[in-house]
Amino acid sequence: MMIVKSGKTQWQNRHEVFTQPIKDLYFLGNDNSMNALDAYNDATVAIQKLIADAIQQNTTLRALGSGWSWTKIATTGNNGIMLDTKPLNSIFTISQQQVSPDYKGDVSKLVFAQCGAAIWELSQYLQIRNLSLKTSGASNGQTIAGAIGSGAHGSAFDFGAVQDFVVGLHIVVGPNRHIFLERKSAPVAGSEIIQKLKAELVQDDALFYAALISMGCFGFVHGVMIETESLYLLECYMRRMPYDANLKKIMETLDFSNANLPCGTERPFHFAVQINPYDIDKGVYVTSMYKRPYTHDYQRASDNQDGIGPGDDAACFVGRLTQAVPAAVPFIVNKLLAGALTPYEKKMGTLGEIFDNTTLHGKLLCAAIGIPISFVNKVVDILLPMTRGNVPYAGLFALRYVKKSNATLAFTRFDTTCILELDAVFSDATLQFYSAVWDKLEQANIPFTFHWGKMTELDPDRLKSKYGAAADSWLAARNQLLDADTRNVFTNPVMQQWGLDK
Repeated sequence: MMIVKSGKTQWQNRHEVFTQPIKDLYFLGNDNSMNALDAYNDATVAIQKLIADAIQQNTTLRALGSGWSWTKIATTGNNGIMLDTKPLNSIFTISQQQVSPDYKGDVSKLVFAQCGAAIWELSQYLQIRNLSLKTSGASNGQTIAGAIGSGAHGSAFDFGAVQDFVVGLHIVVGPNRHIFLERKSAPVAGSEIIQKLKAELVQDDALFYAALISMGCFGFVHGVMIETESLYLLECYMRRMPYDANLKKIMETLDFSNANLPCGTERPFHFAVQINPYDIDKGVYVTSMYKRPYTHDYQRASDNQDGIGPGDDAACFVGRLTQAVPAAVPFIVNKLLAGALTPYEKKMGTLGEIFDNTTLHGKLLCAAIGIPISFVNKVVDILLPMTRGNVPYAGLFALRYVKKSNATLAFTRFDTTCILELDAVFSDATLQFYSAVWDKLEQANIPFTFHWGKMTELDPDRLKSKYGAAADSWLAARNQLLDADTRNVFTNPVMQQWGLDK
């Protein structure tokens, strides 16, 4: 493996909301003089050496994906080394001989991806083979390991989040050990692929579900085995609709039997609501997407005049407020949204084409929480009056829906989780607003969880209240897979702050 030591002593995330002092930033890359499998295995050996050196030098390591998170889960402390994994992006098809005879799925739809493969790279690779990811986040610039490790979600509410299509994890768990981890209840790897990876096979449901959302704490996730599906199209609409009783019922039930949506009562693949709290009398923005069989004769969806595509979320344009925020917050928010949120009709594209954002527009803050779907309208009723309070909120609310995940620390942990997204201008006022929201929801006894990669105010007590025994199970799994020295290598300040380092 090629290792380039940059000598950088600080690192800034993609959204420019923090700068972290570090010891160094290493760029990791596959050795192009080798074939893909040999280069992959060579990288495994090199990663083990990095861990051994870190133990000897009493420093920490952190695998870095695309730097998409607002929280510091991808960073080390001041004495740590960050490992840029984006060039580790090989993707492999899987043959029948490499799969366990007990595997129940379609082998032709299995893919093995190295940690740094970006979601957009995977989508391009799959589309050529008439395949597709089952879901993705609204942005596709994240690496596959980063998206999984932070619990990135889409809005495929009858499927789940990104980690839910993973069936196997290749993890370097120490200087002398690397494993292929899968469920005992759903084996996938055959002896041939284990031999090719020179890995130890570990079949354990509890360990697997804990390691899915590991936030970089379970060692170095080098590769992931994923299940894909046949290529499909999404038929997409965004309409401004009255914020009335009929829509509110859909928002808290996902019952579309009386829906007045573009395709009538057909159940969508994706459903989202964006609320401008300063112009709600004119309605809210409702996005619905419907799954369609793939054909070649469709016109690919185009962006609007502001460069906003049908799959882009508010993070793609709210950052434009950052440079100057006048006192008249409602006016400036309305002016921004007038161009950015342009309704559209029947735009077509594959999943990778619709959710194709790899760029960001300005500095912004983003928080997201998961709530049980039955509390949606109660939460919105709490938030709307707060925007008229003393703390200005230069942003909007968005609601997306995801099926419950089996991952131990999935924040999408309710049977149907509504993700409330609060995308807003980068300011102290926004942070104050977030704090006030969390306090209000807890005072109202509304259960919620924080998105691991977005703005949060977690501490050990709050973590325990949100996850209970699940947090203990996650810690027990980490302690089982990693020895004490390796745990220290993959511990960082934010995990200590949250109580996930014990």
